[in-house]
Amino acid sequence: MQGIEAHQARMRDTALCFGFHAPVLPDLSAQVPIGLKESKKVKCSVVYHEQILSITFTAYRRKKIDSLKLMEADVAYSFKYSDRSVLNTLLQEKGDCDEILIVKNSCITDTSFSNVVFSKDDLFFTPDTYLLNGTKRQQLLREKRIRETRVTVDNLHFFDKVYLINAMLDIEDSVGLSVDKITMR
Repeated sequence: MQGIEAHQARMRDTALCFGFHAPVLPDLSAQVPIGLKESKKVKCSVVYHEQILSITFTAYRRKKIDSLKLMEADVAYSFKYSDRSVLNTLLQEKGDCDEILIVKNSCITDTSFSNVVFSKDDLFFTPDTYLLNGTKRQQLLREKRIRETRVTVDNLHFFDKVYLINAMLDIEDSVGLSVDKITMR
């Protein structure tokens, strides 16, 4: 299991903020269903409050993203929730684009399922105006592979490409999408 410590820390921080103690996770690697053990990547979802409510495993399938639509929205999503209705509602407005890139107060934040990293030459930057401070984003910042910067609708053209990152998707796994493929339509 990759990044389990970071996810446990996020669980503890979330529980602390909401006034309860995070439950202790069982050995998740021992719970992966036999039919998924041969999968290249397996996604584990844990729904919890004071106790673990459910643990599910699914084979991870990377989404093919060839276009992004800018969506202005006043969204608050600083904690990971099983209720993603606010993001799903925004996603319904993507039109013929593959995914949305959420804009808040003219600042670029995240997609509906990932943080973003922008490249310029050989340097990588992530917006300082994220919705969810994802575990992969935190890891890449700690490793100094990416830097935080202000990314706005007005300076988007400064960058060459955008990469989508999350716990299952690293910069190397993501095909950089030209910023020209980000539309406002």
